[in-house]
Amino acid sequence: MNIRVYYEDTDTGGVVYHSNYLNFCERARSDAFFKKGMSPVLDTGHFVARKLEADYIMSAKLGDELEVTTELVKMKAASFILSQNIYKDSKKIFGLSITLAYLTFEGRPQKIDSDTKELILSLFDS
Repeated sequence: MNIRVYYEDTDTGGVVYHSNYLNFCERARSDAFFKKGMSPVLDTGHFVARKLEADYIMSAKLGDELEVTTELVKMKAASFILSQNIYKDSKKIFGLSITLAYLTFEGRPQKIDSDTKELILSLFDS
């Protein structure tokens, strides 16, 4: 997914706020569902961030066009792990490892059913 850096994404010096890299990755994950005509909120539950590790390599600036890639690393019973990277001019500037847990609408963890596993694989398996 390509993302343009706008003024609202930056500080007064035109450098992207550190938290916005997480927002860019969230947009890319959601966009994978939207491209299939679906919502990231499924009929039986939804995914929430449980754990993440971020690696800030270089800064992006106002006007930059960024590419966000997403790859499935591991599928577990009630969660999965994604690797997301942000590139500027084909150079990696940010990396994220994120574990997403599958919850009921009441907030309880639940096992990922086979249909949802197939969906995740179709969206993020490289």
